[in-house]
Amino acid sequence: MEKIKESTIIANFCSPIETVWNIVTDNTAYTWRSNVVRIEVSDDGNSFTEFTKDGFETQFTITIKNPYERYEFDMKNKNMNGHWVGLFSKDGSGTKIELTEEVEVANPIMNLFVKSYLKKQQETYVIDLRKSLGE
Repeated sequence: MEKIKESTIIANFCSPIETVWNIVTDNTAYTWRSNVVRIEVSDDGNSFTEFTKDGFETQFTITIKNPYERYEFDMKNKNMNGHWVGLFSKDGSGTKIELTEEVEVANPIMNLFVKSYLKKQQETYVIDLRKSLGE
């Protein structure tokens, strides 16, 4: 049985690619994220841990960071392991982003719901990002 689940969201913004990139990749400035209350960044900046309102934590390790093009990281918590890919491209004077998450969960019950959960998380992320850009 296939355990890896994938979800992709594509969004366009009026803001310049540099602005969108800087907001998405600055893990020290997270107050625009409605579902994150704290992020702890490692001293070398190559990894970080996000904490949700209910205290749930997820660890991230940055694997690729090509400015204004591609941002990737591995992620893991007690329920899943996965990989996140963010592709950034200019769209006229604005920006197009394509965000893809692939996760694998051990719990067969959670596996039934993880794709819809990922989609909801991605939609929230885009809504929050749009608000932070004033769009």
